[in-house]
Amino acid sequence: MFGGTFDPPHIGHLVTAVNVRHALALDLVLLMVANDPWQKTGTRAVTPAIDRFAMVAAAVEGLDGIAAGREEIDRGGPSYTADTLALLTQKYPGATLFTIVGDDAASGLRSWERIDQVVERSQLVVVDRPGVHVTLPSEFEWIRVESPRLEVSSTDLRSRFADGRPLEYLVPDTVRAEILKRGLYGVGNS
Repeated sequence: MFGGTFDPPHIGHLVTAVNVRHALALDLVLLMVANDPWQKTGTRAVTPAIDRFAMVAAAVEGLDGIAAGREEIDRGGPSYTADTLALLTQKYPGATLFTIVGDDAASGLRSWERIDQVVERSQLVVVDRPGVHVTLPSEFEWIRVESPRLEVSSTDLRSRFADGRPLEYLVPDTVRAEILKRGLYGVGNS
């Protein structure tokens, strides 16, 4: 599971998902869309979850072994990884679960709600850039996967959508089309 706000999903998210799937020979990587990303609550407006899910579904369309996850949306309320892993354990009995995080999120693992349950229910996977290794607290066991880091941020992309700057090669065309269709980020419907 690779969870996030995905507001919007971009090529960096997809590069991470594809590279982790390959490196660990995973059957499936779920890009799990947070219903209510509790760590962002009150810091900025977040696009409605159903719109973010539609963008993620559009982004992963046709990618082998990569899928959009809506379990957190269906459950409702704040999105906690521990709860989602409990649900996925029931949905995929016997599966080995992995929680995929970027090096930036990994540095804040101690702030996660019920991190002990996350560690009990899944193997942590930390994605970092080749040659740049994040140091994690020693109490966590984790797998490191190197992946090209594309310096793309959802914050910058929302701004680019709003002011009309080029988006080619930053988001898949399917995501751009979904954004236009839904009139997100200050762009008109087309």
